[in-house]
Amino acid sequence: MAITNFIPTIWSETLYTQLDKQYIAVANSNREFEGEIKEKGSVVRICGVGEVAVSDYTKNTDMSTPQSLSDTVKELAVDQAKYFNFQIDDIDKAQCTPKLMDAAMKVAANALANEADAHIFGLYSDAGNTVKVESATEENIIDALIKARTKLYENNVSDANDVVIEVSPAVAELILKAKVNLATDNTAALENGCIGSIGGCKIFVSNNIVADSESVEGTTFYKCMARTRRAIAFAEQLSEINAYRPEKRFADAVKGLYLYGAKVVYSGELVLLDIGVAN
Repeated sequence: MAITNFIPTIWSETLYTQLDKQYIAVANSNREFEGEIKEKGSVVRICGVGEVAVSDYTKNTDMSTPQSLSDTVKELAVDQAKYFNFQIDDIDKAQCTPKLMDAAMKVAANALANEADAHIFGLYSDAGNTVKVESATEENIIDALIKARTKLYENNVSDANDVVIEVSPAVAELILKAKVNLATDNTAALENGCIGSIGGCKIFVSNNIVADSESVEGTTFYKCMARTRRAIAFAEQLSEINAYRPEKRFADAVKGLYLYGAKVVYSGELVLLDIGVAN
């Protein structure tokens, strides 16, 4: 790619496409909101509607006055800003394939996706419920997952297909060793990080799950999540992407600014699976 051929809109779309392919936590979050992100510090307003009352109906009897619904508004702060800035020397470019810049953009997208996923997984402390396993084994790990699903059901989450469970590689290993038949289908197989499902809940593996190895010696507690896809809200914007020629180099360079934020909107639909695994 030469600087003269650089079209920001196309490269922004390319980066977004690559981000979508890499996301796990972000892909399992609600990303549809009103509002426009312009800079770090922007606020996205998430509107909701209060509960609707249901009453008994009696024939030939007037109904009560229509209920006035209360709307709820939660604010998602776009408080995260990351950038990338890389260059490709003219000599390297001449000796490599024409797709070198494409490859570099994919690597940049992977790095940004990891940052965004890690940010979402860092919201585990806002979960409405917790299932803790002091010492997870292949014998008890499935029980923990089912218990987390039960906690969601008790909060009126009725559709298992809307529930995702996100675990670390170490916890995923225990799940696989449990020799449970993980149901899979073509859709699940296509999703990044999905290893199948248990009881209708899809299981995803991510190395960005928070790990705490300080609380108990010899044990790492992985802050895994069981949640609905609307429990956490996420908003992003590739604010800037520019190509330039560094003044003191014979090279093409690209820099980009990526803004994002996340918030737990429905804490009752998020369960922290605090799973201890022996080191």
